[in-house]
Amino acid sequence: MISTWSEWKRYPRPGRGENIEAPISPGLYEVRYTGTGALHSFEAVDNVAHALALLVGSKSWFGRRGAASLPDLEYRTCATSSRADAKAAAARMIGRRETYMSGAA
Repeated sequence: MISTWSEWKRYPRPGRGENIEAPISPGLYEVRYTGTGALHSFEAVDNVAHALALLVGSKSWFGRRGAASLPDLEYRTCATSSRADAKAAAARMIGRRETYMSGAA
């Protein structure tokens, strides 16, 4: 079973004490560049919150990456009852997107 997509939320900036608001369950996430709407990443995962935290949460040798070096991103999530449901939903969405982009839709 798949739920609906959340609203788009701004990706938290390091050092500001902001948190990612996402399900701690299987599901899908989509991350896009705020300014252009271009896709940054899209994936079906076992734990949506954990995957989003790892996505841009890498650290430099000096402990933290500067906030200026991170792109301005926003994300949305969709919870599912299992990873299999998430993968099936992702495959359907990718298929629809490819059909649309090829001009057949």
